[in-house]
Amino acid sequence: MKFTDSKILPPGLERSLRFYVTNPSPCPYLPGRRERKAFTNLSITESDLVHNLLSQSGFRRSQTIAYRPACPRCNACRSVRVPTRDFIPSRNDRRAMQRNGSLVRHQVEAEPTREQYALLKAYLNTRHEGGGMSDMSYRDYSAMVGESPVKSLIFEYRDGPEADAPLVACSITDVLHDGFSMVYTFFDPDLENRGLGHFMILDHIRHAQDLGLPHVYLGYWVKGSPKMDYKRRYKPLEVLDGDRWRLLRDDE
Repeated sequence: MKFTDSKILPPGLERSLRFYVTNPSPCPYLPGRRERKAFTNLSITESDLVHNLLSQSGFRRSQTIAYRPACPRCNACRSVRVPTRDFIPSRNDRRAMQRNGSLVRHQVEAEPTREQYALLKAYLNTRHEGGGMSDMSYRDYSAMVGESPVKSLIFEYRDGPEADAPLVACSITDVLHDGFSMVYTFFDPDLENRGLGHFMILDHIRHAQDLGLPHVYLGYWVKGSPKMDYKRRYKPLEVLDGDRWRLLRDDE
């Protein structure tokens, strides 16, 4: 099925893409509901430009595919992003930064390593056992990381300044014209009490501020889903409402 939206892309680029919609499948966030996704392949010329435009319109990337929810009677999945210029860390945020003050960020090319894969497997086996990614092989991880057709990095977080310091967390991060898009994060499950997921988002916000980038894209927020509700803690938070971004209200 072809999916088009003339508001997303300039006419020339729109004609170069084909959009499709998946068949219905169980919703991973809201029990009893079915989901569908619109998607297109990013392995084209001008892939970075297209990816940037699609990201601003609520799409996310998975390997070579850009997708967004396309459920006929549900709008629960809402794209959210942090406006970095206005973000002021809370007391809880500051504690998370202090708790992880020994971590050193290394931005490396999106090339897989066995060390990253071992960390990912430990994370999946502890946090998402039996999930869709739990049987991921190293070849699968290599495809997940290395086949990106757009500008992508891996933010490695090591517990100490040494080059061989323990790798405790990673974020696969796309670099957009207007900020960072956090594609997937994972961390050492034995260090769960350090709030490494929280810390990585805060560090991306801080790094974007340092670079003068206005946004950090966090993917989808789903009201009523414990898996996604944590994103509300980052304030102010913008939500995509139709074709415009606006601040998410406290009463939403």
